[in-house]
Amino acid sequence: MKNDDLKLIDAARKAADRAYAPYSGYKVGAAIRSKKGNIYTGCNIENASYSLTVCAERNALAQAVINGEKEFSVIAIYVDSDMLFPPCGACRQVLSEFSLDLRVIYANKNEIHTALIKELLPESFQLRKV
Repeated sequence: MKNDDLKLIDAARKAADRAYAPYSGYKVGAAIRSKKGNIYTGCNIENASYSLTVCAERNALAQAVINGEKEFSVIAIYVDSDMLFPPCGACRQVLSEFSLDLRVIYANKNEIHTALIKELLPESFQLRKV
């Protein structure tokens, strides 16, 4: 694993520390790196109306877009758990909007996995220009 990837995972871990997860107990953080090299972080924010929960990945991506970024190379997701969780389906779809070649690193206390978003979400729904 490259040093830059380990730093990105560490940024995601630090973001997880700020998560609001009173319902699931799973604190998740994400850090996305733009092609310009900028890093944006986010954490999960749960809600009693569970479908209104916002995932760490989408929060990090929103921070990047708010700052004018739309091209990304890699996202790291960290969950403070012994279980390993790849991004949920909604996050996979949202991330695929920006790049099917986005590298996704997902980690927990013990493991690190890497995949491309197009591998995690084959045949994603995409804008088709007519």
